[in-house]
Amino acid sequence: MKKKIEKPIVVGMVGTGYGCELHGGGYQNMVGIPVRLKTVCGGSNRQRAEAMKERFGYEQVTMDYRDIIRDPEIDVVDINTNQTLHVPIALAALRAGKHVICEKPLTGYVGDGADNIGKTVPKSVMYESVLAQMDELKEAIQASGRKFMYAENQVYATPVQKAAEILRAKKSKIVLMNSENTLIGSSSPKGGHWNQIGGGTLMRNGIHGLTAMIWLKKQETKARGEDFRIVSVVADTAVQTAAIEGESHRYIRAHPVDVEDMAIVTVTFQDGTKCVSLCSDAVLGGSRNTVTVYAHDATLQCNLNPCDILNTYFMDEEGLEDVYISEMLPQKTGWNQAFVSDEVIRGYAGELKNFMECIAYGQEPDSDFDLAYDVMRVIYGAYRSAEEGRRIFF
Repeated sequence: MKKKIEKPIVVGMVGTGYGCELHGGGYQNMVGIPVRLKTVCGGSNRQRAEAMKERFGYEQVTMDYRDIIRDPEIDVVDINTNQTLHVPIALAALRAGKHVICEKPLTGYVGDGADNIGKTVPKSVMYESVLAQMDELKEAIQASGRKFMYAENQVYATPVQKAAEILRAKKSKIVLMNSENTLIGSSSPKGGHWNQIGGGTLMRNGIHGLTAMIWLKKQETKARGEDFRIVSVVADTAVQTAAIEGESHRYIRAHPVDVEDMAIVTVTFQDGTKCVSLCSDAVLGGSRNTVTVYAHDATLQCNLNPCDILNTYFMDEEGLEDVYISEMLPQKTGWNQAFVSDEVIRGYAGELKNFMECIAYGQEPDSDFDLAYDVMRVIYGAYRSAEEGRRIFF
């Protein structure tokens, strides 16, 4: 039986976006570990920070994240900003003796903010820059003795966690994995610009499935007593929506300027097995996130969404204005596969529980820095592969 935790873990949140809402809900529903939400940092948006404070029960608002870093009471800094700030804030927090929770992606290349860098800056330059950032962060983590927890929700998605349990119990040998992360584009106007996101649909969507598959491969090799290593990546990217003109584009929200809206990525592991990721911003039918594992003695199909726990049919949308049915579907009428307990099934609650347990009991997180490092290296290696027309070896 785990010891009872008397002193609450004190949290400082940096950011006020959608990820902060998901994390805030996770803290509110925490069971067994006392959590004290002390400070939320609003950056340039005090109104939104005040709303977050009231909604989740933070004690105070600040507009400067350094106030959180300097606060001796705060145990963990939860970073939910634009990824360009992830590494600088994490470095400051670790050097101040704080644990760190960092939302995905770990980092990304956005240059000096200039437009069109996705077409003008070589991907090899981006790759080396990202590696250098991560190497500096790795040294800081090792020197700090603190926990670094990487908030990739698909690692904690209930189907993926169950698949990992089965793989560990049976010691199954994975021979192939594939993932699909598709939707009709980004809800943000920043989504089409490399200098805002650090890439296109691969950075925004494909990263989920890739991370889940790499983590599952790590679970398999550990259970079987084998070495884990990523050998290479090969990728193809495209702008599919360039073929859709005028009024025909009205159903798709993808408007890429200097990023891809489709990517296919193949990762090869040390034993010759592979995983394949498909992601796209030009697929109708709502958000789709799946991971399939083919092993020597099992096949595991992880349907994160849509799933068929609740199917709905409506003739109209009367009374449903504030009812969340599903993601990236413009209408609620007709048949839909409704999202039920989305924060649980897709892993948002599980990741926060795991992170708080790691701090409270000295455990290591399922989703850690090594996993974040591996997936970022794969993603920017994939961008190099697509641009240079060759396999990238690690």
